Amino acid sequence: MSLQHGTVKQVLSGDSVKIWGAPRADGPPAERQLSLLGIIAPKLARRPTNNDTKTVTKEEAWAWEAREFLRKKLVGKDISFTAEKIPNGNLEKGTVYLGKDNTGENINELMVSEGLVTIRGDPKLPEIANLLKCEEAAKAHGKGRHGTAQKTVREVHWTHDRDVSKYNYRPLKAIIEHVRDGSTVRAFIMPEDNNNYYYITLMISGIRCSSNKSDKDGEQKDDAADQQNEARYCVERHLLQRDCNIILMTMNNNNFIGSIVHPCGNIAELLLRRGFARCVEWSLTYTKTDITALREAEKFAQERRIGMWKNYVPSAPAIPIKDKEFLGLVIEVMNGDSFAVKQQNGSIKKLFLSSIRPPKEKSADEDGKAAQRPRGFRPLYDIPWMFEARETMRKALIGKRVNVSIDYIQPARENLPEKTCCTVTVGKTNIALDLVSKGLAYVVRHRTDDDQRSAAYNALLEAEMKAQKSAVGVYSKKEYTLRKVPNISAEPNLAKSNLQTLMRHPKQEAVVEFVTSGSRLRLFISKDSCLITFLLGGISCPRGARPSINGGAMQGAEPFGEEALNFTKEKCMQREVNITVESMDKAGGFIGFLWIDDVNLSVALVKEGLATVHSTAERSEHKNALKAAENYAKQHKLNIWKDYVETPKDEEHANEERVIERKINLEKVVVTEVSSEGRFFAQHTEQGPKLETLMSKLHQDFSSDPPLPGAYTPKKGDLCAARFSFDSQWYRAKIEKVQGTNVSVLYIDFGNREVIHPSSCAALPSSFITDKPYATEYTLACIALPNDSDHRDMAIKALTQDLLNQTLLLNVESRSHIPEVTLMDTSNNDIVKNLISEGLLMVQSRPDRRLQKIINEYKTAQEVAKKARLAIWEYGDITEDDA
Repeated sequence: MSLQHGTVKQVLSGDSVKIWGAPRADGPPAERQLSLLGIIAPKLARRPTNNDTKTVTKEEAWAWEAREFLRKKLVGKDISFTAEKIPNGNLEKGTVYLGKDNTGENINELMVSEGLVTIRGDPKLPEIANLLKCEEAAKAHGKGRHGTAQKTVREVHWTHDRDVSKYNYRPLKAIIEHVRDGSTVRAFIMPEDNNNYYYITLMISGIRCSSNKSDKDGEQKDDAADQQNEARYCVERHLLQRDCNIILMTMNNNNFIGSIVHPCGNIAELLLRRGFARCVEWSLTYTKTDITALREAEKFAQERRIGMWKNYVPSAPAIPIKDKEFLGLVIEVMNGDSFAVKQQNGSIKKLFLSSIRPPKEKSADEDGKAAQRPRGFRPLYDIPWMFEARETMRKALIGKRVNVSIDYIQPARENLPEKTCCTVTVGKTNIALDLVSKGLAYVVRHRTDDDQRSAAYNALLEAEMKAQKSAVGVYSKKEYTLRKVPNISAEPNLAKSNLQTLMRHPKQEAVVEFVTSGSRLRLFISKDSCLITFLLGGISCPRGARPSINGGAMQGAEPFGEEALNFTKEKCMQREVNITVESMDKAGGFIGFLWIDDVNLSVALVKEGLATVHSTAERSEHKNALKAAENYAKQHKLNIWKDYVETPKDEEHANEERVIERKINLEKVVVTEVSSEGRFFAQHTEQGPKLETLMSKLHQDFSSDPPLPGAYTPKKGDLCAARFSFDSQWYRAKIEKVQGTNVSVLYIDFGNREVIHPSSCAALPSSFITDKPYATEYTLACIALPNDSDHRDMAIKALTQDLLNQTLLLNVESRSHIPEVTLMDTSNNDIVKNLISEGLLMVQSRPDRRLQKIINEYKTAQEVAKKARLAIWEYGDITEDDA
């Protein structure tokens, strides 16, 4: 008989094996079963057929030891073997050699030598004669069955109780006995302290392989069948009859759900990466492996359209990279899952937290009848846990600069508008995760094929499970007591009865719930758990657009009414404030003064030229501050006072307070690069057409006549042409450093730097040398970056977000080696001042009297950030001397 080759797939018993043939390109290799010639092993126990316990086959002594010896010796190993058909049957028998030729161990003889099998066959045959010699040696040494020790036959349990908690979710030693499909196996759980072996069916948690789907004619689809076979072969090749650990998590029907832990890696991740399986939401929570790794593996297969994903089309529309992540300032929290941010360009965008829903109102009573909303229903106060959810978001987000990462955009449907859903982080805190972990939000259960989900979806599911176990928030077993939040301004008599109480508490705390106009707000008094209408005292403020009393058309805004409304909203919407109540009006509104971060809002509005001083201010202790603010607004002709003409008396008073003014010559620029040192490059917009002409001609010349590689030798200080790696186009550049094959260049027309290979450098034609660089380097006046590296990175990131690719107004304050400048946006807002007020930059004092005014404004903004402990001031004043 000729010698054949294969790999042992499985050991069926101490005298029988399954063998894989040579690998095939079009699918798993062919299999064959081989009985070992001349030997008989004791019979293993057999599982019952059709759950009939009467058909259970008892195990013989030494059967398991024989099977295990052969399994450890052969499974997964290359062997050589002879094979011949058994008469009147389809089975084959032969001799097996370990290795690729017959010089390896003779497995038939080895089994006899170990005393694990008996011999059958004609003693006259050479093979049998050799086996008999091996048996004599085994008897002489008392090996295996020929020894004197009594052997205990294992107890095999073909059924198992459903209580997996007794294993405490710890790894259990097991052997994979059969692979039903790519995600379902059968295994023996090895005994821990007795002789009991448990046979279980295990579904791998977190994944599912292709199912046995059929077409309309009842035939299994070819591609599905191929995927099933490939998945099964993949698992068999890595796990079949291998020692591993199993972690049992739960039950599904009669099957266990759990993870397989193998030293060589995670089989679930391998199946996903090869496109043989998909993630399954409900069972992902029962896996002990890295869920993120499983998600990434599935995404890997989807992107490459392999396996079951060959016709994959993402269910979520693609989001451009430039729009996917951005920084924004949270100005309002609408609900337990939605909020509004102010973007860099000043626009307001409403966003929703991905994959979560806020606490929901009770939709039905015990009889199943839909609950009706009572008159005057207010979701914030009348839905259990809604107020706590909103407050958690408000305290975490309002007035903070947050990182927004768009996960998906939910299209408009029926009467619902389009929703932009995102993951929001403040520092290292994921807000959605924080809400779910406190039991203040539900996690949405997405379909398996739904790609529109949070990037931290698995973490959200885990947090929800912990919240349920801890019985917190909406999962609390205690009955929720709804808040009673009366609006005492709604009834004048009720307001009047509470006036004295409110007047007795100077500077009491409140939260701004709504802003009606620049001087009219609705406040929540947390101490008394009530709502009031509050009017700013001492001022007269123009009104914004508002609905008519009788439901008619909208009434138009008074001049600067909308600006006043937006100013007050941005200053204090949903912020914690302090108020002093001095009186009330006939409609039940309370009149007084309001402070936000120790700033009197009435004074701030007047100083901005968005309100005038009212005659009632004469009776107030704040009259001097209000008059000084009004004089300032008049002097600078701000908003309401834009057409104001000073009287001679006013001019004389202005001369007394006049200080040395700095020169203002605003230049319109576009910022093209922000460096890690806080400096930036900018192009003047009026030079844009010249730059475009230059770039067009340069690209055209180098496209028609490309330079020869190696024809130019880069030298430090040279002006050359350099090919930018991002778009492979040629640009003007200055060589800053040459080190071996690394050439550091500065692209002089844009300000960005890059290290390139010498072959990406070329001589610059003389016609392109005469034009001066179109990008100029600047540094910001009167500011310094924090010394701490984390704070510094945060400041640079904020600068980049606010400056890069933005059209700004630049004023040169000092023409040193690198000009020092101040920057305004197109709405004349000082960008640096805003960043200082957010606690991202520090003020640097200067002796130059021309800059004292702007330095004082910056210092005022810095003090606001310090008191609010924003960003770099979170842990106090970082400029204080430790001594």
